[in-house]
Amino acid sequence: MENMALFWPENWLENRLPCFEGQRLFSRYLTMRDGVQIAIDVHLPGTIEAENDRFPVVVFFTPYYRRMKLKPGAPEGTEDCPNIAIFRSLLLARGYALVAVDVRGSGASFGTRNGLRSPNERGDYLEIVEWINQQPWCKGSIGVTGISYLGAAADFTASWAHPAVKAIVPHSAVWDTWSNQLYPGGVMCRRLVKEYGNLMEALDDDRAEVRSKFPYFKGDYYDGPAPVDEDEDGSILEKALKDHVANFDMADFVHQLTFRDRALHTDPDFTSEIISPYYYANQTADAQTAVYTISGWMDGHYSRGAALRYQWQQNPHKRLMLGAWDHGARTGSSPYHNDKTPQTKALAETLRFFDEYLMGLDTGMSDEAPVHYYTVGEERWKSANEWPPAETNYRTLFFQESHRLGIEPPATKEAFDHYVGDYSCGTGESSRYNRLYAQNVDNYYSDWHDRDKRMLCYTTDVFEKNIEVTGHPIIRLYLTSDTQDCALFVYLEDIDKSGKVHYVTEGVFRALHRRIAEGHTNIPNIGPSHSFLERDARYMTPGECSEITFDLLPTSWLFKAGHRLRIAIALADSDHFSRIPDGVIPTIEVYRNSIQASCIELPIIES
Repeated sequence: MENMALFWPENWLENRLPCFEGQRLFSRYLTMRDGVQIAIDVHLPGTIEAENDRFPVVVFFTPYYRRMKLKPGAPEGTEDCPNIAIFRSLLLARGYALVAVDVRGSGASFGTRNGLRSPNERGDYLEIVEWINQQPWCKGSIGVTGISYLGAAADFTASWAHPAVKAIVPHSAVWDTWSNQLYPGGVMCRRLVKEYGNLMEALDDDRAEVRSKFPYFKGDYYDGPAPVDEDEDGSILEKALKDHVANFDMADFVHQLTFRDRALHTDPDFTSEIISPYYYANQTADAQTAVYTISGWMDGHYSRGAALRYQWQQNPHKRLMLGAWDHGARTGSSPYHNDKTPQTKALAETLRFFDEYLMGLDTGMSDEAPVHYYTVGEERWKSANEWPPAETNYRTLFFQESHRLGIEPPATKEAFDHYVGDYSCGTGESSRYNRLYAQNVDNYYSDWHDRDKRMLCYTTDVFEKNIEVTGHPIIRLYLTSDTQDCALFVYLEDIDKSGKVHYVTEGVFRALHRRIAEGHTNIPNIGPSHSFLERDARYMTPGECSEITFDLLPTSWLFKAGHRLRIAIALADSDHFSRIPDGVIPTIEVYRNSIQASCIELPIIES
């Protein structure tokens, strides 16, 4: 494993000085193949047009307003592009043109959204990229980036294999919408569905009083989406907003997709697959488009999506960065380090990547390993040639009597622990999920201590030396339940010398999906692959022992000498997930005997 001494993308940012001041901004409608008009902004570097001005172009496809209309009296310098401002500041002054697009059914664009990222919307991406490529200010090299929804749009755009799309940087983006966002482990992320639905309704219908409840969109001088240049009196925008009334309802939409293969009632072909980047991924696009995937340890379940995207990619120019930060790298997540500018490294790498593949500059990337990750506790960036690192080896810790966790397999023939579920269990308001629906989090899991007192726990002895866990832990449970189904929430914890408990990572899984379907195998070094298809679902038989194996979300964490490691198991996260079963509290028995040996398999890198 390569030391990160040479890996300082911030140095590139500092030395890559701005070469343009100001911008030329214009907006217009583009008419799509079905007649729907899409609003776009074009940002060109510099205030004065020069002869033969041609720039590489970075595109942003957003449902969160390409630009805000400002109320009269707004102070000079009021930010009107909060959704792309950080990228505009980074790229425009360094010679990139930017194009920001209100996706159909949003902002100032016409049309309706019939689902979360629909095939119609994906078709728009291709048409818009082709239009950009034909413009006199386009140099013929196009990149796509953005956070969350915008990052997935980058994947969708690349899947068309347009020759001008040279590179994409998906930040905190899903790969599989169903399992990374809507139903992690088969359990609906209910709070996300509700709050995100409220946000999108507020934006699509331009409801200022609701929009202002979300910090990203709160501003005293914001007055909804900006009209395009030709719409001087806002009358065209008013017509566009009327189209948005027919947009899909997030809760109704998600409740129809209980299984991966379930379709919308109104369209048997509309399943979660067609709103997922993995569905369109193909080797043609992969061969020509360089991809830099950026995520973080507290990035919802998107970090798993980042790992899956990276594993699928065959392009020799693929890269992966996993930092100690949250969704969009807005807040650092290490309890040992207060990172006040977590986005700096992610943004610097975005610039460096585009400089390499759009500008054609020698950035030194070709001399570096493609994977960069941050080890919490050690507080150090590291690099590797693959994810998880090749040095990773799994070490099994077994559940033992007296709630111990150790390397010795249990010898007894009959042993189990009885646990009555507690639906008051939750992960609070500073969890990895809160940022996903545009809420600020300052300190992740700062209130975690004592939450596991209502859970079933297994704890190691004190570690005599440091142990680095890097990769995807795998939990293997043998259990019976008095209900036919339940949801399992498994937490990996670090107990320091003072006895304080720190959250490390977690795994979520619905027992109904425990069967590994025919044709599905382990994902290399990540965990078992479950189909989550309705035909493979199996209810449990009360009293009958079932094996349930699944992976926890990726992490890189140094358990220091003198610390202990704990596994905590709950049957609910009532703050964020649906209860399964609803209205009935399950009781389980977790087996720890010589035949049914429940355990955790930890990805360890030896020092």
